[in-house]
Amino acid sequence: MIRPETLPESLSPLRDLEWTPITVGQSASDVWRIALSDGNSVFLKSEAIGPLAELPGEIERLNWLTRMGFKAPRVIDAEQSVDRVWLLMSAVPGEDLTHYTSQPENFIRVFSQGLKRIHALDTTTCLFDHAIEARLAEAETRVAAGLVDESDFDADRVGWTAGQVLDWLKGNRPTQGQLIVTHGDASTPNVLALDGRFSGMVDCGRMGLADMWQDLALACRSIEYNIGREHIAPFLAAYGTDWDEEKYRYYCALDEMF
Repeated sequence: MIRPETLPESLSPLRDLEWTPITVGQSASDVWRIALSDGNSVFLKSEAIGPLAELPGEIERLNWLTRMGFKAPRVIDAEQSVDRVWLLMSAVPGEDLTHYTSQPENFIRVFSQGLKRIHALDTTTCLFDHAIEARLAEAETRVAAGLVDESDFDADRVGWTAGQVLDWLKGNRPTQGQLIVTHGDASTPNVLALDGRFSGMVDCGRMGLADMWQDLALACRSIEYNIGREHIAPFLAAYGTDWDEEKYRYYCALDEMF
């Protein structure tokens, strides 16, 4: 849809502006870029209210990231109507890394830089649990609710049911490393650069405390898809760690649940 039929009263001044639907990504939310009269843009997300809705959690996470001074969207307004949650947020300057696929050196430098910055945030005030047990509990709820898209599984799991993936995840937990602040969905469209330098992250609804491979696995998978597997080793070197096959396989499989 180009724009929603109804808006909360506080958002109604946006109705007559230029709206562009954003369709990149797997989010359950509807997302629009709205061009303001001064030439800037804001983004509006809307999601149906429900026990597994992610948007209320994203609002909390963005407010925390703002307090930490991290480069992410700022919450301008947050509203709840009878059946939907609404989030109006600022734009992060720059372009996402899908625009840098012809510049692999810049691509991996920005990606590693962004992850190192979010991973360095103070964990003592981060109350968002993204560790394995918490994610498995949420995955089980999503499987029971029929919310896992089995048609979108990676090649290694084509033909599997969501229940089979969940059983494999429960039976193959890797040793969990130090818990740090992770983005939770560290894929190419969610990392932005301006003039070849890291400028911020978006889609932060799964940010929380987890093993660093929660992010590194999805980043490596995204790097292979966008610029080629040969760039994974330089990326890990720039980040400052070594390849971990067990954790790569596990966290990619865990991502199938979401």
